[in-house]
Amino acid sequence: MSRRERLYGWFDDRLDLSGAQSFLGKAFPAEDSFLLGEVALFCFLILVLTGVFLGFFFEPSTSDVEYEGSVAQYQGEDLPESFASVLNITYDVPFGMLIRRIHHWAAHLFIASMALHMLRVFFTGAYRNPREPNWLVGTGLAGLSMFAAYTGYALPFDEFASTAVGIGYNVALSIPLVGETLAFIVFGGSFPSSATIPRLYFLHILVLPLAIAGLLVLHMAILIRQKHTEAQRDEDVDGREQVDKDDDSVVVGLPAFPNQAAVSAVVFFLTLATLSLLAGFLPVHNVAAYGPNDPASTPSLIMPDWFLMWGYGFLKLVPSWMSIDLLGVHISSEFIGGLLLPGLVFLAVAVWPFIDYEEDPVHFTANPLERPWQTGVGVAGVTFIMIASIAGMDVLLAEIVGMPTNDLKPFLIAALVVVPLVTGLITYATLGGFGGGGGGSEAAPATDGGRARNGPAADGTDDGPAAEEGSE
Repeated sequence: MSRRERLYGWFDDRLDLSGAQSFLGKAFPAEDSFLLGEVALFCFLILVLTGVFLGFFFEPSTSDVEYEGSVAQYQGEDLPESFASVLNITYDVPFGMLIRRIHHWAAHLFIASMALHMLRVFFTGAYRNPREPNWLVGTGLAGLSMFAAYTGYALPFDEFASTAVGIGYNVALSIPLVGETLAFIVFGGSFPSSATIPRLYFLHILVLPLAIAGLLVLHMAILIRQKHTEAQRDEDVDGREQVDKDDDSVVVGLPAFPNQAAVSAVVFFLTLATLSLLAGFLPVHNVAAYGPNDPASTPSLIMPDWFLMWGYGFLKLVPSWMSIDLLGVHISSEFIGGLLLPGLVFLAVAVWPFIDYEEDPVHFTANPLERPWQTGVGVAGVTFIMIASIAGMDVLLAEIVGMPTNDLKPFLIAALVVVPLVTGLITYATLGGFGGGGGGSEAAPATDGGRARNGPAADGTDDGPAAEEGSE
């Protein structure tokens, strides 16, 4: 026995490497859209790595210090430590501006790829039985990721960020019964207080990343246990064994190693290259231009990033007269627009698999063009979010159309109600919904309740399609 074989045997006795080899043959469907989830995963990894770098230089404090950095306009001035440290990262730390920009764009791409991934799952029906738990995990990931991005807003403590976070503080304060307590826990008291930045920093770098990482691990564990969904096969698939095109008891695709591992490596480097390109050519939030927090002034234009714009739109559209007192509890328009409506959106997303419910397990994804009412609902939902986002940009829209924002609001409210309904109905009609065609389940239920079928060689060296047991 060679030295190499003895070394392998030593590790095999302790770690059961032979048993783990079966995972190397796990089948990954060769669908490009499936890689959106990997893009999100790699963005999170890059966020963590760049965040560690930035954390070495950031000071989560609002105490004043004399600035002695490279920005001439603030030389010798007393600035909040957090603001001064961001200036230091951007203009004085080697590669600081590049890393900060990569961190910024990674956050945007993380949420964008996650949103596109969820849209792909929605329109292809990949959330159906038995994958409802993973849809719920994905919905939680989307919410946590947006909140993590929001907590990062406050950290520079510049004029723009403090104003935006102040809006969030008022929304948190508006929650009936528990608002004051929750606002104190998250923001450290009346905003801005000396505890605000340290608490949001703690949430941003530890609590929320750990929660996101935990949900990502859970998402992957469920995926591995249930196996991937797969697009409808056009014909029988030849590999180590022939798999019938209608056999939904197995997944046909590329082996995890080396095929899918190589694809994943390419996706990682393409993701990093894209973020580097964005960071190299596109600037991010210019804290030097906004200046440190000044409670006596408010920037002329305050808008959140695109992924929070729809919630900001709700906040702007809900009129103040909607504030009511119910059984002695005050429900303000800020609570309705800032939390209740966005919460209802997330609730609708979360419960959707139980509305479009399948009694039997579904292995194959569906063609959106053959699902009129489901696709119509999806198009209406996307349009609804788009109109709400436009409402969040009402100041810019008012300048374009030459109309005061108050006069523009009724049109936006009408558009928020009417346009999604119209687009949904048009989609439904276009796909033949009113003609009685489509809308049914296209996938046959899994019938194999047995054990795993034989796939490719355990060492993953088979270049042909891999086949593994589908979910039960």
